[in-house]
Amino acid sequence: MYLKIFELLSHIIFTLSLGWYIMTNLQWYNYKLDRVVFKHKKPLWHIFMFIVPVFAYYLTGVYFWIYFYFALLPTYYIWQRKLDKKLVFTDRVKRFFLFLTIAIIFQDTLCFITNKCYMLGVILPLAVALSVGYLFEKILFEGFKKEARKKLKSIKDIKIVAITASYGKTSIKNFLYQIISSKYNAYMTPKSVNTEAGIVKDINTSLPNNTEVYIAEAGAREKGDIKKIVDILQNHYAIVGKIGPAHIEYFKTIENIRDTKMEIVDSPHLIKAFVYKSANVKPNDKVKVFGDEIRNVNSTLKGLSFELEIDGKLHGFKAKNILGEFNAINITAAIFMALELGLDMDEIKRKVLHLKQVEHRLQKIEAGGKFIIDDSYNGNLEGMIGSYELVSSYEGRKVIITPGIMESTKEANETLAKKIDEVFDLCIITGKVNSMILFDNIKKCKKLPLTDKDKLQELLAKETKEGDLILFSNDAPSFL
Repeated sequence: MYLKIFELLSHIIFTLSLGWYIMTNLQWYNYKLDRVVFKHKKPLWHIFMFIVPVFAYYLTGVYFWIYFYFALLPTYYIWQRKLDKKLVFTDRVKRFFLFLTIAIIFQDTLCFITNKCYMLGVILPLAVALSVGYLFEKILFEGFKKEARKKLKSIKDIKIVAITASYGKTSIKNFLYQIISSKYNAYMTPKSVNTEAGIVKDINTSLPNNTEVYIAEAGAREKGDIKKIVDILQNHYAIVGKIGPAHIEYFKTIENIRDTKMEIVDSPHLIKAFVYKSANVKPNDKVKVFGDEIRNVNSTLKGLSFELEIDGKLHGFKAKNILGEFNAINITAAIFMALELGLDMDEIKRKVLHLKQVEHRLQKIEAGGKFIIDDSYNGNLEGMIGSYELVSSYEGRKVIITPGIMESTKEANETLAKKIDEVFDLCIITGKVNSMILFDNIKKCKKLPLTDKDKLQELLAKETKEGDLILFSNDAPSFL
């Protein structure tokens, strides 16, 4: 009797542990099970954290619990302690564990009463909880979408600006918000919220009822993602920034990326769209292609300046707090949108002068006599190389901390490595995905591997000194 109770309680703990592992991974990959199974960068985790335990449970009988309590549970604990993106107990996650608990109790009670089960299953409760959870979330989300559409329609005379790009959409959003917020009650989606679910939640919970201009960032991993966002927003304006091979692993071709980004102009209420020339689309009455107007870009560690030719006249702009030549494109997109919204050119120039750099995007920090540039949210080849060219003029020793380019090609990382070798004196390579490519192609720069980011501060204290420039170039969570 006591053994049965022990096995019953242990089975519940084991199944919940597997559910916790599954939901942690699903949350990382936006709850897309196919991406967890086929796109995961560390498939060995699935083998040792899920497949082996399940097989061991079914094959080893009562001896499994020795392995479970003295090996598997401690492994789970150590693993989650090292994660930099731990499971967040959102309402969706809480509902999954509720469904899983009900499924476990129902199955175990039935087995206990009938005494017909050879052993208590773990796959069935997990499958039921996932299936019921997906169905429930879909029904619930349809209600949230209707609520979001209703709220947008209820805000009188609201102007909605949707922004997308392969790189720079968060910067464009922040720059536009800073420029127009003195004239309008403007609101932008927070941080990097750019999915259909994130935008719907933001509208329902955070969008003020007195908003005059709503600036929404739209991201995508596959065709149709932006169309779904447009169906909710029905945006009046659109901005398409620089297009390139970001997330090429998912899209396969640049043409697929371009076509997906251009879904943003399919709004039935579109008044005007500003599209950077890299999209290679033809302008029309509603679509203005920009980029050729940009002249004389000058980017240093002291700021950015450039000129724009508008209606045959050159206008000079200076952004004293903004780093990176590529930000001339992002600021230009914001300028054209601000002009469309009725702001005066002189006022725009004053706003551009005092623009604040977006957090983690070429953000300047000084600490302990070291010059730190946080560019950890910049993860594309062109932008990363641009940041290397920016810091190349620094006279002191230059240190880079990078995992390379994630969700990209071997060739792109080889190109990146060669540029790193030209500029930096010390290279700290984080993660494992691109480590071999980077180590093979970086020849002159001193190379140090870092597999545990918890030890980064200790490593920097040992290897860097006052006067060093330290560039955080891209970042990758531990599951990548």
